[in-house]
Order: sequence, then structure tokens, then C-alpha cells
Amino acid sequence: MSTSDTVWFITGASSGFGRAFAAYAIERGYRVAATARDVGHLAALVEQAPSRVMAIRLDVTRPDEVAQAIQAAVARFGRIDVLINNAGFGLVGAVEETPMQEWRSAMETMFFGAIAVTQAVLPTLRTQRTGAVVNISSLGGQLSVAGFGAYSAAKFALEGASEALAQELAPFGVKVLIVEPGAFRTGFAGSALRHMPVLEPYRDVVGGTRDFARSMNETQEGDPLKAAAVIDEALRAEKTPLRLQLGADSIAAVRSHAQTLLADLANWEARATDVKVHDTSAA
Repeated sequence: MSTSDTVWFITGASSGFGRAFAAYAIERGYRVAATARDVGHLAALVEQAPSRVMAIRLDVTRPDEVAQAIQAAVARFGRIDVLINNAGFGLVGAVEETPMQEWRSAMETMFFGAIAVTQAVLPTLRTQRTGAVVNISSLGGQLSVAGFGAYSAAKFALEGASEALAQELAPFGVKVLIVEPGAFRTGFAGSALRHMPVLEPYRDVVGGTRDFARSMNETQEGDPLKAAAVIDEALRAEKTPLRLQLGADSIAAVRSHAQTLLADLANWEARATDVKVHDTSAA
């Protein structure tokens, strides 16, 4: 397939990673279905290449809009090659500090919303017998820290579904890529980050996370456009990885977490495997 035929469908394209992914795809000559809850925020993207860029209203938590958005993109471009589930937001707060409606909101957008969009696009990908689903997770989808419980819970759920999805779609020639970025200059730590009310017992426990989240805004080392290029390269590789960590911070954190997991397995293996039912029938 030529570059000009490739179609990227991107959720949450009005800012941050989503906007960078769209800008990169436009520069590459791809066709782009850019979606956002407010299409007015997509006007500048459309202006870059009106014949190749389509702005679509999409709130991923609204099933009717999900179906309409996929149908509109296929009607315009005839296909979808890469779905990028990017819509989301961050929130900081201890588990006890985070109201249930915030837990549900995080799951509705970053998990259920992504699954809904994926389900809507799968008939197209299966029929084509080619394409990819890219789920934007986080290093927080592999591990979590005090204050990021709700955010990580949504990303953990997305990664669990993605692992199964990768196996289900492999026979159809469709790839699944889980992206786990570290700190990138996307605005995540600005207006897209919700801070929960502080409960005094957790002021010190979560305080470091709150301070880090505030201080990193617009100081992150990661370039979203470079992230888009690496994702594209991974998708075009003969063997696309299931997970792609982006940024030295993500790689270091995931490696350290994996090493701790392996150490715990080794330390407790003898005791943890000594749990078989005692067979007395031979006595």
C-alpha cells in the first residue's frame, strides 16, 4: 500500500499526543480521520491538508457517536488502517481521596471508550485482513505509584484487553500495539490532569506525586512528534512488539518493576509451589 492510501483514525486529536500523531501522519502523506469532542479544535489540522484530513466529532463514551464516526471515516476514505485509541486524561489522588464518579469517568473514557471504538472498527480491519490497533497506555499501565491508582487502573485494564486482542486478531493479519510513554510534553500535566481533594492522612503519602505532577508540566523531555515516528516505525516493522515503551524514564521504570517481580518470584518460588493437594489414596 502506498503512503497516500494509508488511513489513521485518531481519538482525542485536539491536543497532546493525539494532535501530534495527526500532525505526523499529515506530514507523512497519510490520510487522517481526526476526532475530538469539539471539532472546532481540529480546524488547524484540516487546513494543513483538506483533501486528506477529516474532522469528526467523537465522544468515546457515547456509543452512537462511536458508530457514526467509524462509518463516516470509512465512507470518506474507504478504509481504516491504523486505529489509535488516545482519548484520555490524568488524575492524581489516593484511592480513598478519589470519588467513585472519578473512578468511573476514568474507566469510561480510557477503557470502555477505547474498547467501544475498537469493537466498531474491527469488522473493517478483519475484512481488510490488515491494519493495526494502537492503544496508548502509559508506563503507568505496567506499574503504579501512590496517587495514580485510578489512572493506572484504567490503563492496566486496557493493557489486559489488548493482550487478548492481539491473539484474537493475529489470524486476520491485524496487529495490536500497546504504547507505554513516559513523560512527554503533551499538556498531560496541565489542564488534562485532575487533582483530587486532599485528605490530611494522605498529604505526605501522595504529596510527592502531586508535586511531581505539577512541576513536570511543560518541562518533560519527550517530544510527541518523535513518539509518533517510533510508533509508525514499530507498526511497519516485520515483527511489531506487543508493548512499546517510549522514553528513557519509561524503559527504566518498567525494567526496574520487572526485575522486582522476578526477584519476588525467585524468593517465594519454593514456598509458593508447595501448595499441591496431598494425595492420600496411595496410603
